[in-house]
Amino acid sequence: MEQRAEPRRRGRPRGANRDDTKARILEAAAAEFGERGYEAASIRSIARRAQVDPSLVHHYFDDKSALVAEVVAVPLRPDRIVQGALDGPVEELGARLLRAVLAAWDNPKVRPAATTALRSVIGQGPAARMLREFLRREIMLRLATRLGDAGDAELRAELAASQVVGVIMVRYVLAFEPIASLPEDEIVARVAPALQWHLTGTGPILDSALAQAQNSAHDE
Repeated sequence: MEQRAEPRRRGRPRGANRDDTKARILEAAAAEFGERGYEAASIRSIARRAQVDPSLVHHYFDDKSALVAEVVAVPLRPDRIVQGALDGPVEELGARLLRAVLAAWDNPKVRPAATTALRSVIGQGPAARMLREFLRREIMLRLATRLGDAGDAELRAELAASQVVGVIMVRYVLAFEPIASLPEDEIVARVAPALQWHLTGTGPILDSALAQAQNSAHDE
């Protein structure tokens, strides 16, 4: 007599199967991100590859961002850091964003894995592509959305991100002194005004040529 295949179980797994199921989901996520990139991969496609119900993926992971953090083994959620910084007056966004990033990277439990992930971003291959898409989708576009309907919102967000990444590289990856040992408050005091300028066009203009160009553009 032909035996019928056991139906795929929905919901929460029981007993020792939990660790195996989570590992299978992570393996499937890594494969999906590698083949399709962060944008194209979906919870459903990951669940299909892992041969589990999509609700089971959500049981272990809140969303795709959580899956990325687990796949690259970084105890850091850049999307949550940015989302926390976005809450509050936009006029203070630069300082909030920079403080949040510095606080995360100053955590000794986070920094080694985060440094490895950052180096991966500037490399080649599927992992680098996945991380770049993730950062653009979950950080750049969130920042741009917060900046409103300005036609150059994405450009502003990318310029601001370039400032933050530059600080991270010099302070934590290259560990150049004196920035590597500079107190957080001093870094914020020196960098946040430029960061805020990129984000909103407010704050001190550091280059007289840029100021002249801005005034000319407004006069047209």
